[in-house]
Amino acid sequence: MHAGTNSAVSFATLMPLLTLLFISFFAAANPAFPEPLPVASAATEAAPDANADAVFTDCGLNGVMDQDAFRKAFQSISAHHSKARVIAVADMTRPSTEKRLYIIDLDAHKLLLRTWVAHGKNSGELYCTSVSNKSGSLQTSKGLYRVGETIISPKHGDALLLHGLDAGVNSAAESREIIMHAADYVGAGFIAEHGRLGRSYGCPAVAPEVMPKVIDLLQGQLLYVFAK
Repeated sequence: MHAGTNSAVSFATLMPLLTLLFISFFAAANPAFPEPLPVASAATEAAPDANADAVFTDCGLNGVMDQDAFRKAFQSISAHHSKARVIAVADMTRPSTEKRLYIIDLDAHKLLLRTWVAHGKNSGELYCTSVSNKSGSLQTSKGLYRVGETIISPKHGDALLLHGLDAGVNSAAESREIIMHAADYVGAGFIAEHGRLGRSYGCPAVAPEVMPKVIDLLQGQLLYVFAK
């Protein structure tokens, strides 16, 4: 009785080992036997970009804005682990005569607003050709910003605080007093007269008539300035 029980336990113990040896032998003898898939694959590594492209398409942005600008913004959000629902993308690679500020609802996959936005005085004329994080540069700073609370600017009225999230790139935004504000040099009339928008001291300035909506959509959300 005891001998039979010990034999049964011994055989049960050996079964997994025998099975493993059989599979290993069969795999070695048959090159076509499939090998285990790696834990990480090229497809999973490319997932963030693939996801960005899917959202870009769902938002109906094909032919409306530059896909690379959206992808870079999406990657930056992911890198900062942000849970923001709405992002504004200012594509400063486009001329200031174009409506190059896009406010996008990432949850609803919807373009909420497209409008003009100015770049810094020393960043270029029609195009933003240079950027800086230095105080006194009067240039635009690129990168991701957290949009803060509404303030009253003595010069510009209602405005939004901007907190630069990229060290060495836009981290001096607060000390430079970079804010999102309205300006009368942003709009169709100024473009018609001068062939471009006016320029700020580095702030992403918008038209006075859209500033209330920008505040409503962006307070507590994100702004990404795409520039080269």
